[in-house]
Amino acid sequence: MRIAFQMDPIGPIDIDADSTFRLAEEAQARGYDLFYYTPDKLALNEGRVTAQGHSLTVRRVKGDHFELGPEATIDLADVDVVWLRQDPPFDMGYITTTHILDRLAGQTLVVNDPFWVRNYPEKLLVLEFQDLTPPTCIARDLETLKAFRARHGDMILKPLYGNGGAGVFRIKPEDGNLISLWELFTGINREPLIAQKFVPDVSNGDKRIILVDGVPVGAINRIPPEGETRSNMHVGGRAEKIGLTERDQEICAAIGPLLKEKGQVFVGIDVIGDYLTEINVTSPTGIQELERFDGVDVAGAIWDAIEARIASGG
Repeated sequence: MRIAFQMDPIGPIDIDADSTFRLAEEAQARGYDLFYYTPDKLALNEGRVTAQGHSLTVRRVKGDHFELGPEATIDLADVDVVWLRQDPPFDMGYITTTHILDRLAGQTLVVNDPFWVRNYPEKLLVLEFQDLTPPTCIARDLETLKAFRARHGDMILKPLYGNGGAGVFRIKPEDGNLISLWELFTGINREPLIAQKFVPDVSNGDKRIILVDGVPVGAINRIPPEGETRSNMHVGGRAEKIGLTERDQEICAAIGPLLKEKGQVFVGIDVIGDYLTEINVTSPTGIQELERFDGVDVAGAIWDAIEARIASGG
């Protein structure tokens, strides 16, 4: 098969943590031909979806982890799989790439399905399952956010389309910074904010569960640093081995069929205590940590699912 990776620049990645690198490594081991390009090199040109990039070879050698062939422009309708793997922010640039990749429907399998990536961003898809989530409010209006805090007290406030723990604040009932944070966020963009009732169990970790075609394959626990609310690896969270609880299985059973139906092959969900807080479909991570902790061949399971989809016609 011919595989194209739409991703951020490959040079700076951490080969011991990056999930896209692990997916490319497994694809290469299966004998697939790899092509790499960055999102700014994607184009819709007179009806053809093209990408300007390079053939790619990867190797697990720090500082020498990739080799690129000569620059070339290819028609993405001629490849078997396109991976939508650039990181958020989920801005109009990101959204535009999903519109362009939509044009490949019926010709090339795009993973995850860009139509539903666009319509099911991580902090919004969870709202389809309100019985599984903590009380949540999406609003730009300050009085609405104040009323939500008055009802629930301790809350988390964050950008609706943020990622990696950036801009996540815990606002306690007596905290006088709500108005200042609202002014800061609303001065940056025109998007609403998302507020969620604070879940104290976060001190025990924020569990990342990986689902492949709607089926959970394992989890890692991310422990926040001392004095920190956020447990994201980007801000110093520590990954540790953990299993799936009965509640985790219940959550996965509730959301798995929808993920499979909508072409979300590789998904990472976040669970704090008994609550589902995010469903990450844009560029989820955690493959390598889970493989090290549990010995599960997650990348292999993902490629098996993709091969099965192609064999069945998508």
